Amino acid sequence: MQPLTADDAAWQAACDANGVDPQQRLQARREVLEHADSLDCCLYRPDEDDADAEELDLGDARVLLQGPFQPPADWDEQTCEDYFDGSDPADFVAARLEPCAAPGSRQHFRPQPGDYVAVSEADGRVQMYYLYECLEQDDGLACVLIREHDEL
Repeated sequence: MQPLTADDAAWQAACDANGVDPQQRLQARREVLEHADSLDCCLYRPDEDDADAEELDLGDARVLLQGPFQPPADWDEQTCEDYFDGSDPADFVAARLEPCAAPGSRQHFRPQPGDYVAVSEADGRVQMYYLYECLEQDDGLACVLIREHDEL
């Protein structure tokens, strides 16, 4: 399979749909996929119609955990309270996430809020996160994950 380029039709369509620059976005994708601190992960999507059903295995990805989520400086106390919705702000993590499969391939998927992210940590443990928010930007798929406390 040929490497993905900014001129690839599927990539161009995905970038156009999200209003991002294909060249910048591709560079950001490569940085996450190749970064020494990026971790392997797998994403799962719950069944919207059946809470007891098995989650759909979306596929493999790489995640670059960037540390605690920092609310924007212009957020007031009420906005922060609404965002965290009673959860411990220390559990919110900023991250960049990239599916391993190239856009246009059958294995490609688009992460979305509500997905679960199973991160394989360096020590072999799996840490679960809930994908709370994601925003497509020129510099990558910016995500806010919520760390789950159940150990696997």
